Amino acid sequence: MKKILIITILLTFINLLAMTQNNYIFKELPYSYDALEPYIDATTMETHYDKHHRAYYNNFVKGMEDGKYEKLPILEIFAKISQYPDVIRNMGGGYWNHEFFWESMTSEKTSVSNDLLKEIEKSFGTFDNFKNEFSKAANSVFGSGWAWLILNEKNELKITKTSNQDNPYMDVVSEKGTPLLAIDVWEHAYYLKHKNKRADYVQDFWNVVNWDAVSKRYENAIK
Repeated sequence: MKKILIITILLTFINLLAMTQNNYIFKELPYSYDALEPYIDATTMETHYDKHHRAYYNNFVKGMEDGKYEKLPILEIFAKISQYPDVIRNMGGGYWNHEFFWESMTSEKTSVSNDLLKEIEKSFGTFDNFKNEFSKAANSVFGSGWAWLILNEKNELKITKTSNQDNPYMDVVSEKGTPLLAIDVWEHAYYLKHKNKRADYVQDFWNVVNWDAVSKRYENAIK
């Protein structure tokens, strides 16, 4: 039993070492695959995280190695992503966006902070109107992409959309800013459970938003 435990610890250490040797980490999912049910099913979560997200990470790391690029913090790469090939833009975006997305959700009941709520009401009239506008943006993304709530460079809350794996940190998007919340509207995020009904998936998303994390991001962004 002790030998098995020692081997498990060693393997875990080796895996962590392998993941960090390129200065980029593939983080553990912050909850179990079934934690967000019934809104997001376990099969979708497992496939999305362990197949799609992991592939983006592996291909990003390989692309950085093949191109012999300096291993900068990924947000610094995004700030000059137009200078990198598509493999870095697509795979790096997919790697980072998904990590941000996982951390935007929780099985716990959370509430938006008073400060963020006031800013949402200032920008969108009411909290419900904000949710409607965000949902509208998510449902209107053509093909695959993301909808975001961001704090832009004028410290204004904005709802934006990006195609494929782009995000608001990249120098190729129409409006840059600090992401506070995101929803993945690629079909692999919802098709197993919701089939072609993206609107149903978007509606379910509101039941698992981690408002503690979103509020903390806002607090950090306005400092």
